[in-house]
Formats: sequence, C-alpha cells, structure tokens
Amino acid sequence: MRILLVEDDRSLAIGLQDALGREGFVVNHVATGDLALGAVRAEVPDIIVLDLGLPDMDGLQVLAKLRQRKEHIPVMVLTARDGIEDKIAGLDSGADDYLAKPFDMKELAARLRVFERRLATAVTSTITVGEVVLDTAAHTVQVAGEKIELPRREYMLLKTLMESAGKVLTRESLETRLYSWGEEVASNALEVHIHHLRKKLPDDAIKTVRGIGYTVVQP
Repeated sequence: MRILLVEDDRSLAIGLQDALGREGFVVNHVATGDLALGAVRAEVPDIIVLDLGLPDMDGLQVLAKLRQRKEHIPVMVLTARDGIEDKIAGLDSGADDYLAKPFDMKELAARLRVFERRLATAVTSTITVGEVVLDTAAHTVQVAGEKIELPRREYMLLKTLMESAGKVLTRESLETRLYSWGEEVASNALEVHIHHLRKKLPDDAIKTVRGIGYTVVQP
C-alpha cells in the first residue's frame, strides 16, 4: 500500500518511513500542505497520513481541499491535537481515522492494515491463492502448509500480486508499490525479485504477460 505522509517534523517523518517500510508499506513524504496537494494531483496514493500542524496551512484546510476531489482518498489524521473537540473537528471535516501524538507504532501499523483490507475488499488479514497463504498481520507466507522466508521486497511484491489476483499489473505499477520516491532502482530489479519468488512458489504461480507485466491467477 502506498502512503503519502504529510509531516513537517523531519525526524519523525524519517522514523515513520523506516518503521512503516519494515511493516511492508511504501511511504512517500512531503512537509507542507501545498506539496501534499500537488503530490495527489500527480499520483493518487492509497492513503494519506496527515499532520494538522503544517507550516503553510492548517491540515484541516488540506483535508477540505482533498474532499473536494471526485474520488475519496482515505485520510488518517496524525496530530498532537488530542482534545475531544479537535478529534470531532477532524472527523467532521472528512478524516477517516484520527490518532493523537504520541502514539504506538504498532497501533498505527494495525490501523493502516485495516485500511489496506478495506481497499482490497478483504475481511481478514489472510490472502489465499491456491497453495499460497499470506498473512498481512503476521507477515508470514506459507506454501502447501510450509512456512517460507521472504525478504521484505519479495514479500511486498507477492502481497501486491496476490491482492490483485486475476489482474495483470504493469511493471511500472509494481515498482511504485515497492519503492519510495528517490530510491535508486536497478533496471532489472523487478525481474530479479520475480525470479527469486518463482523459485519459492508453486510452478506457474506468477505468470508473465509479455509486453505488459505480471499476474497471479486463482487456480
């Protein structure tokens, strides 16, 4: 899941990017409301984590502008404003969730996984395709009942493919779900991940659609 983090505290933003990256999320960061709105116009994220105390405009103004768009982007407000009136104001302005600082990273990750399941129309944390079972909460993968170990990128790639089982995902769309802005990506990085994954999965679990991308097909 691609997250747009709108946070002006650089040290907190770096910490969140690192921690959420380990949880399997791709986090892109901007520090102002204006940059956030521009980023959404350029590429719509799966969810926005929004601080309210931004240097150029109040986060509630950013939220109001986002809600003027045709499509609904889930927004989690993450702020030091912890009063009940502040929470009500945020939710009434269109926030989908509200978490006050300081917060526990495990709780934030759990709440984001709830959004992830909603976006994937899943009712549990478990995704099953044939003999492959992936648990997004425990970060585990089993093949024919046997647990396999996957590096973070391979896990993220497999999760993305399984969430869209039956759909063909282009190379570009897969890369945006594996790498944040500014990360150096080798030209053959995706193919290498696919190659390693195929060695650990049942035969033909991942199919190549020549000239387009890759897909996982329900048996």
